[in-house]
Amino acid sequence: MSGGLLVAGTTSDAGKSVLTAGICRWLHRQGVRVAPFKAQNMSNNSAVVVGSDGRGGEIGRAQAMQAAACGLAPDLRFNPVLLKPGSDLASQVVLLGEAVDTVTAGNFRELRPKLADTAYAALAELRAAYDVVVCEGAGSPAEINLRAGDYVNMGLARHAQLPTIVVGDIDRGGVFASMFGTLALLDAADQALIAGFVINKFRGDLGLLRPGLDMLRQVTGRPTYGVLPWALDLWLDAEDSLAYGRVLGRPAAPHGTEWLDVAVVRLPRISNATDVEALATEPGVRVRLTVEPAELAAADVVVLPGSKSTVADLAWLRETGLADAVTAHAAAGRPLLGICGGFQMLARAIHDEVESRRGSVPGLNLLPIEITFDRRKTVRQAAGTAAGGVPVGGYEIHHGYVSTADASLEPLLTYADGTAEGAVLGSVHGTHWHGAFESDGFRRRFLTEAARLAGRTGFRVAPATSFAAARERTLDLLGDLVEEHLDTAALWRLVETGPPADLPFVPPGAPTA
Repeated sequence: MSGGLLVAGTTSDAGKSVLTAGICRWLHRQGVRVAPFKAQNMSNNSAVVVGSDGRGGEIGRAQAMQAAACGLAPDLRFNPVLLKPGSDLASQVVLLGEAVDTVTAGNFRELRPKLADTAYAALAELRAAYDVVVCEGAGSPAEINLRAGDYVNMGLARHAQLPTIVVGDIDRGGVFASMFGTLALLDAADQALIAGFVINKFRGDLGLLRPGLDMLRQVTGRPTYGVLPWALDLWLDAEDSLAYGRVLGRPAAPHGTEWLDVAVVRLPRISNATDVEALATEPGVRVRLTVEPAELAAADVVVLPGSKSTVADLAWLRETGLADAVTAHAAAGRPLLGICGGFQMLARAIHDEVESRRGSVPGLNLLPIEITFDRRKTVRQAAGTAAGGVPVGGYEIHHGYVSTADASLEPLLTYADGTAEGAVLGSVHGTHWHGAFESDGFRRRFLTEAARLAGRTGFRVAPATSFAAARERTLDLLGDLVEEHLDTAALWRLVETGPPADLPFVPPGAPTA
């Protein structure tokens, strides 16, 4: 067979990514050869994939997670178009893994046909190679101002004749109105592909919800395939929904007698914020994202994460008073970690004629290095060791590189060929590697040292925490939720035979293009 399904949503963050992953996991458990697909993603959280030519390329991190749900290694075709916002007006275009252009509102219309053709070709290849391809939409299919050029939501569904389900987040309220409105704003041909709905993040008595489900079916002629409950454990590999001040996950009780408090600066153009999720899997480690200088002052460990706009986000740090809080934290001898763009901010100077084009600007001067931006983007997987021979794996995605460094500076990591990477100076640590803390031994070593520097003598790392196992538990939980709470027989019929032929039109509908 060559089945397919599109998971659309009433809004961004309605649950499309997790529902897609859950359906993928459920099908994979049935022995189905299944693959994920998202025609275009807009996210600064990406993963590195090694292409068939041996070069590294980028896809959205959510699609890498969905690939794992399918039991597959990530593939560039799973997310052929990735837009990485560098400002409110411009995004870097990553096409089949390679950065090829910068798109703005002015030139997107010219570039869109090429992007659409690339996405359609990738989907065709996947449908020829796998039994089922589960596609994820983007934002909402009812963005009627964008429908004419859409190739991600109903444009994709129309092109490939994909049956479509619409997921809505009931925790936000207004889920019935948003589901009905989404359908009613589509033209007749689009509506003919909308087969039904899924409600996400429900808390309470399902019996109280039932009258609403019955009425939704009455007014739309379409069923709700299930109601997914609120699940607190679904927080790994989040894409763009990390909120200010939010504590990641549900921190387990300390293994020792003290907690370790980690504050991550929520930069305006934060990139690969998922790096800190590995720290949050450790018992007794409380990780939160913040924009409050006072929270940095109270934290044991401060993290400057990656950024898609290093120089602009550094200026924002200074404008908000966060830069002073970061330097005060380091001056007190408490642990500070910079990752990728955050590492670059720790330098004496940054020379950037590529991303911001602002030339030379002063860094925070917390590490004796200088950073220079190169037009050629480094995108590769990385492997090596930390002090003591502890194995570490990760990946790199950056334009900036260390162009000048104090020869006596201690590296944080060492590549497999013996080349030094990153830097350590007292309590200040920096690295270009994303994903390094997913290596259990390195994460434990870093947290132990961080606790010592912070004076948390009662903190102890748990000896057996496995990040890979935690990710697998998350994927299994997604599969469990789909199996237990959705009408999987009906979903399978959609995948096999497409949308029912007798779906009614719901007025007013958009004018036919």
